[in-house]
Amino acid sequence: MPEQSQHKPHDNSYKLLFSNPQMVADLLRGYIHQHWVEQLDFTTLSRGASSHVSADLREREDDIIWRVRWADQQRWLYIYLLLQFQSRPDRYMALRILTYLGRLYEDLGKTRQLTPSGKLPPVLPIVLYNGRRRWHAAQDIAELIDKAPGDLQTYRPHLRYFLLDENRYANEPIPQVRNLVAALFGLENSRTPEDIRQLLSLLIDWLALPEQMQLRRHFTVWIKRVLLPARMGAINTEHLEQLDDLQEVDSMLAERVKDWTRDWQAQGIEEGHEKGHKEAAAAVLLRLLERHFGPLEEACAATNPAGRQRRTGAPGRQDSRCRNPGRGLRRAGLSRRGLAREGSSAWHNGFASKETPASGE
Repeated sequence: MPEQSQHKPHDNSYKLLFSNPQMVADLLRGYIHQHWVEQLDFTTLSRGASSHVSADLREREDDIIWRVRWADQQRWLYIYLLLQFQSRPDRYMALRILTYLGRLYEDLGKTRQLTPSGKLPPVLPIVLYNGRRRWHAAQDIAELIDKAPGDLQTYRPHLRYFLLDENRYANEPIPQVRNLVAALFGLENSRTPEDIRQLLSLLIDWLALPEQMQLRRHFTVWIKRVLLPARMGAINTEHLEQLDDLQEVDSMLAERVKDWTRDWQAQGIEEGHEKGHKEAAAAVLLRLLERHFGPLEEACAATNPAGRQRRTGAPGRQDSRCRNPGRGLRRAGLSRRGLAREGSSAWHNGFASKETPASGE
């Protein structure tokens, strides 16, 4: 299944959440610690009207355009929010941002959405990322372009985006000050059912007004279709579709948390046994190869191209048993199936925790 389709429910749920002005206001107030944020009039937050956004941008499913007036009521700030739900960073994200903002500015110019001085309005590009790998991609387009000699360097473009990597907030305490985005990030990084219930309690209090009903419903949809299925793994989640409100989700968690904890523990024990078998098999493989070929660490270091080049200045050729352990097995007269049997036996005999010398060593 393509990675993009795997993340579709997450993308759609987040787009619903960040289609609400309260979420955008809390994102700016809570995560962009710059003085100019205080000069914004958040009561004027509105979606970028389709009349001045091109068809190409309107059809994109992973971005949202907002605008908010400065306190002087004379100028607009545009906010370009890109939702990035791939499992790994996009190396060329800065190039994508440059392309999208170029199209947005082109539309703003064509539709005369200009400042009182006749210039284009400022745009804040934000990338919201929730992949597992830490974001390491360039945040400025200039970092993707090789340096040029002399004055030619002057013409290298610069455009930077603001990155929100949710994993960086994994160890943040449960928010005490009302911030819906902080609650969202807290749920994303929750480790126990109790964490989820504490954050749910905050959301229920923070979204109690009748005019907040739609946002409350959007949180419910995301929790039951994305968050809880991801946390439950193989546990049956069919009953979640019957939940229509945050209060119902909290009540359901209160009733089932003990059962789920027991199921999670059972799954963890099973996964631990499986991991133990694999580790034991790997240990046996290493011992058998070393028995036939000598210490592999030294052999690999001696024949590793990078290692040899560091010592001698000449490229080296890596030993085949370092590149291909399976070939080493065949040379030793072993099969993977036989290795698996020996590894399993070693696990049950406590091999994984305490090695015993092989006979003849």
